[in-house]
Amino acid sequence: MVKLRLKRCGRKQRAIYRIVAIDVRSQREGRDLRKVGFYDPIKNQTYSNVLAILYFLEKGAQPTGTVHYISKKPEILKELRVNYKKKLKKEGVPLG
Repeated sequence: MVKLRLKRCGRKQRAIYRIVAIDVRSQREGRDLRKVGFYDPIKNQTYSNVLAILYFLEKGAQPTGTVHYISKKPEILKELRVNYKKKLKKEGVPLG
């Protein structure tokens, strides 16, 4: 199973986190499948590759709690819902 989670980078006392798609069995600094963004908690900056995140979420990847919270800010999840509804409408599934 694939998860979207944080991977710690940076130096001591100045941590920066990459948002990566990674296999569940890998360790925190293990090999990732793809880098999809970064998060700097000191400057409170976030960069997200929305298309890559949506791709992994559509394939069944599960975000961790922290990544879910971070991804709420740029409204990635709203875009995912809109795309999902369009997909269902295209397939002819009635929306309730």
